[in-house]
Amino acid sequence: MSRPIRVLSLYEGFFAGGARILHSDLVAGLHASGRQEHAVLSIASAAVRESTVQSMDEDPRYRRLVSAGVGMTTLGRMAGVHPPERASFTDAELRIAADAVRSADVVLSLKEQPIGLLLALRDRDMMPDVPVAACLHRSDPLHSGPALGWLVEGAATGLVTATVSCAASTSDAYARVGVAAGNRSVIANGIDTARFRPGNIEEDRLTRERLGIPAGAPVVVYAARFDAMKDPGLFLRAVAAHAVRRPDCHYVLCGAGMTWDNEAFAALARESSVVPSARVHPMGIVDDMPALYRIADIVALTSAFGEASPLCLIEGAACGATPVTTDVGDAAARVEGIGVVTSHDASDIASSWCDVLGRRGELRAAALAARGRFGRERMIDGYRMVVEDLASVRTAEDVSLAG
Repeated sequence: MSRPIRVLSLYEGFFAGGARILHSDLVAGLHASGRQEHAVLSIASAAVRESTVQSMDEDPRYRRLVSAGVGMTTLGRMAGVHPPERASFTDAELRIAADAVRSADVVLSLKEQPIGLLLALRDRDMMPDVPVAACLHRSDPLHSGPALGWLVEGAATGLVTATVSCAASTSDAYARVGVAAGNRSVIANGIDTARFRPGNIEEDRLTRERLGIPAGAPVVVYAARFDAMKDPGLFLRAVAAHAVRRPDCHYVLCGAGMTWDNEAFAALARESSVVPSARVHPMGIVDDMPALYRIADIVALTSAFGEASPLCLIEGAACGATPVTTDVGDAAARVEGIGVVTSHDASDIASSWCDVLGRRGELRAAALAARGRFGRERMIDGYRMVVEDLASVRTAEDVSLAG
């Protein structure tokens, strides 16, 4: 193929979340190479998630892709907790989608939710003959609702020709529930280590000053949306237990719904014996996470289920923070040698935080020494090869039909 390979990514919508951060970074990196020409079709142009309204136009991932020259199309829907049913798409929406898919050599579906749109196209004989890879980012597909059934059906009928999982736990979990795509790949997450890096004295001073955190005070950063999967209640109970032992420590909470204005968050905090104070900083959606990770001693994750290869752990570690996580997905493997794996008990988590703060110099050095394994170059190369393989199969089929 003499021209660049044309790749279309399908998004349910643009809203805060690790999978969207990762996939958008991936698309930007592949598009910049010049060997592939990327575009995005987003089903929604806005989303109501975690008690917040998030507009596509204001999303940092959307803005980055537009600035990188990635073509953008949207069906203009409002995303909610559940993805749109395949029968709900109008003829006008399906014509837009069919045109976008027809213009691509390969389609990448960000998670399984957009597969419903492709099935809707096929139901009405509007689905072009284009290979589709589902990019999977969960370790508990049974929590995906109807979208799991769409993916199983798509793989069984040949609509979905490949899956790319960000963790071995993800690939195995989807295989167990019947996702039988002909091509299965596992490509571990990677990050931009030029962006996620240790801070200098002045950068850290300014961030602490902005948040009202004294110089030298220990900092625990929690980057997660307000969702049962993340178990924010467990984190808050750990904060209550730890704050008694370390009255100098500050706790920074980032993610959609992590604000005192969210009544559900405020109620959960009260139940966990955490009250508004100068030491607790719920910040909601944050665009400049590296600045917060740079002042962190610990990056915490208390998820109950669903995680595959959590980005926050390696983002924090690349900035020098020590990951402390529950044992979900591939989290334990990702933090081996640089972090701590805990039980789902608040007291155990608080004790682990105390231990990490007591060994801060040693653990920070280990995290920084491991930066080389977190880079995104290997991830981008892996996806590039998957796309090229899918495109070459389609080209061979086209040549065979022409002959």
